[in-house]
Amino acid sequence: MEAKDAVWFITGASRGLGRALTHEALAAGYRVVLAVRRPEDVADLVAAFADRAMALRLDVTNDAQMHDAVTQATARFDRIDVLVNNAGYGYLGAIEEGEDAAVRALFDTNLFAPVSLIKAVLPAMRARRSGHIVNISSIGGLVTYPGVGYYNMVKAGVEALSDALAKEVAALGIHVTVVAPGAFRTDFRGPESLRIAPLEIADYAETAGRARAGTRAGHGLQRGDPAKGAQAIIAAVEAERPPVHLLIGGDALDQLRAKLDDLRAETDAWEDVTRGTDFAAA
Repeated sequence: MEAKDAVWFITGASRGLGRALTHEALAAGYRVVLAVRRPEDVADLVAAFADRAMALRLDVTNDAQMHDAVTQATARFDRIDVLVNNAGYGYLGAIEEGEDAAVRALFDTNLFAPVSLIKAVLPAMRARRSGHIVNISSIGGLVTYPGVGYYNMVKAGVEALSDALAKEVAALGIHVTVVAPGAFRTDFRGPESLRIAPLEIADYAETAGRARAGTRAGHGLQRGDPAKGAQAIIAAVEAERPPVHLLIGGDALDQLRAKLDDLRAETDAWEDVTRGTDFAAA
């Protein structure tokens, strides 16, 4: 998608990778709807790009706000060409330590809200036979670690959602790209973007406990540059043949390759058992 009059709708546009993507898209000449909980947090971007930026209040878990935001965006810019489901947060804690209400809220924000927004914009995209849906996942949707299991689960859901959706809408002229970032130097590991289970079970100190400490200690030291990550996403959207899966961050690539090697080795080792579960040939 090369036309600079394309309209982007970006959730979670006030911080981190979402803010970087918003700035880069506006700087590139696109029109952008900044869907955020607090519009005052993006007042500077709206002021700098007043003719092409629109801030809307949106709690992505509020269906009424979501539909209203899509309606307002369409009224202002006529359409939504690129939906970026970026809003979300992390959750630390062993599986046994997770609080039921907090885990359900995590799924509501990180997985079910993107589904709702996708369903809200798809009818118009189908009618135009064009559009692009970008879902921000994580390398954690492809590779798991102790202490991050619930976040791994929701992001694995985003990966599966995107992969299936891409197969459903490709013939309709609509693209889907799921972006799996590694560790980027944003506030994602800070208090506003990372929730931590209050229960700590001593038996998990050397697994989930180490992950808690390591994640917090790495805040501010991440290798990924948000501006470069944003530029990579824009390049993918502009590509003649956009990728369905896009890794950003060298650490993400290294982790996925190691996971693929391990998976191949394990499945190869158990191949005889796997094939032995079939009915015998007649």
